[in-house]
Amino acid sequence: ADRSPQPQGMAASEALYSIRPSFAEKFRPATVKTLIGTVLAEKLTDKSYNPELTAQWTREIADEIKNKLKTDLELPRYKFVVQVVVGEQRGEGVRMGCRCFWDADTDNYAEGSYRNESLFCVAAVFGSYMY
Repeated sequence: ADRSPQPQGMAASEALYSIRPSFAEKFRPATVKTLIGTVLAEKLTDKSYNPELTAQWTREIADEIKNKLKTDLELPRYKFVVQVVVGEQRGEGVRMGCRCFWDADTDNYAEGSYRNESLFCVAAVFGSYMY
């Protein structure tokens, strides 16, 4: 049997500290993308582009995505950054890109988009594991 010394008054399981998420607790881009798509459809279906309302919409969408990430996915020790862009659909192309420096084993991102004849919306979620 392993007779490693344990701090006094602590069980063996309490003395362990994992610096990596378990398999079940990892950020899953496919799951997050589905969550983003659901929120975008709920918030933007039947909406027309309105420059006075887009700032409010982006805050509401970002907050809703963040809240669902915390309640639905239960990913302890993850920090989330949610970025939302809403623009007018004018038939022009829009390109978005990102670069990140992080731990490829634990951190990840997901994105989703929505569009109708009047507007487009792109939401990106970055999940960073806090060691």
